[in-house]
Amino acid sequence: MNTDLLRILPETILVVAGILVMLIDASLPPRAQRRGLIWVAAPGTMLALWASLIQLRLDPGTAFFGAVETSPFTIFFHVLICGIVLVALLLAYDTLPRDSHHQGEFYALVLFGASGMCLLTGAVELLVVFIALEISSISTYILAGYRKHTGKGPEAAIKYFLLGSFATGFLLYGIALIFGATGSTQIYEVAHKAASAQNHTFIVLALMLMLVGILFKVSAAPFHVWTPDVYEGAPSPVVALLSTAPKAAAFALLLRVLYQMLPDLRSLWMPLLWVIAAASMTIGNLAALRQQNVKRMLAYSSIAHAGYLLAAFAGLADKGIAAAAFYIAAYAAMNVGIFAVVTLISGYDEHLPLVADFRGVLYRSPLLGSLLIFFLISLIGIPFTGGFFGKFYSFSAAVGGGAVVLAIIGLLNSGVAAAYYVRLAVTVAQKPENGMSQAALPVPQIGVAVGAALLFTVGATLWLGIAPEPILRAAENAAHALQ
Repeated sequence: MNTDLLRILPETILVVAGILVMLIDASLPPRAQRRGLIWVAAPGTMLALWASLIQLRLDPGTAFFGAVETSPFTIFFHVLICGIVLVALLLAYDTLPRDSHHQGEFYALVLFGASGMCLLTGAVELLVVFIALEISSISTYILAGYRKHTGKGPEAAIKYFLLGSFATGFLLYGIALIFGATGSTQIYEVAHKAASAQNHTFIVLALMLMLVGILFKVSAAPFHVWTPDVYEGAPSPVVALLSTAPKAAAFALLLRVLYQMLPDLRSLWMPLLWVIAAASMTIGNLAALRQQNVKRMLAYSSIAHAGYLLAAFAGLADKGIAAAAFYIAAYAAMNVGIFAVVTLISGYDEHLPLVADFRGVLYRSPLLGSLLIFFLISLIGIPFTGGFFGKFYSFSAAVGGGAVVLAIIGLLNSGVAAAYYVRLAVTVAQKPENGMSQAALPVPQIGVAVGAALLFTVGATLWLGIAPEPILRAAENAAHALQ
């Protein structure tokens, strides 16, 4: 097979699987169920994950005239994104309405979005970065409004689309300024020419504009305003995907832009990210304290976690990149897991959206109640969970880079976050009120597919908390490949 094609094999497989889903969906009778299309989407994702691992046999290098790259860095994020997408598909299979005639579209959009996310992590040409970002974004804009029969679904999609398009405009304008200053949009060439560019102001302005576009995608403050409304309006299976995979791809892009394309501007972007990290942690946690809606609380929690992750950027290059990559993996495992549990408890139509509605879950479904408490413990950062080592490596990288104050702010914010996580955990463990009949409350059913998704996320969270060395080594290899 052509080497260039091997370097985009995961993306190609995902696109082909998405097209197959669309063709089969269109050929089925109007009233036929589309749930079986998971048998095209899930194997396609697994094949893409396998193709990503096969790329380890390739020597690091670029393809298509320097547009995309294959390296341990790109492979790390390809495997992570494909793993997230596979779990999200399994979750959707058991939680989407069985009589829905739009499941084929759902699976196709997830696969196309995943192809854009994978391409984004491997793109070393800024125009390809823009195209990949749009492929990913358009899919997630539509998925956010999947529950179109509710008022909040279309509202979430419209808000996400309008604000996301505006942020992408900043990114594109930054790319234009990069080209104007260096005469190139290839990341390696820009890195070589940026230091000697005649108009250094263009480079600085381009960096600021690109940061706006990227930080919006990771929902870091002050570009976070879309997050609570979108998380509340989108179906929980979509939020499980939306809160992890696109963020992983965006953080990969951020690492490449800062550490590979513009490392000479570290004295400029590091203090800026210091402030953004502190603001994200503080704003996210303080806002989450006031939330009564579980999904909005987790939305503000995700903003805070973006701040914890950005703290790693204050570290030295190799330590900072490795810590950020490890944190992304740990956060993905526990966040997909907790949204899977919330989906099962609240239901697709979210009849139990509030923290108070989760009272007695441990008695109605001991397994789901225990899993919810487990994921909350990991989000707090208790030892023997992935959340602990994620924060440990991130704050250690910050301290190693001299940002001791930022690490202290992070630790204090972790204490604040424990308050609302513990509040939900205590509510889950409380006995139902005297007037509340347990028989009147629905007992969540765990299907085979969602059971496999939960098993995967629990296993990954425990593995990253008990034996993190393999993933940490993979993150360190990714860091070495990026420098």
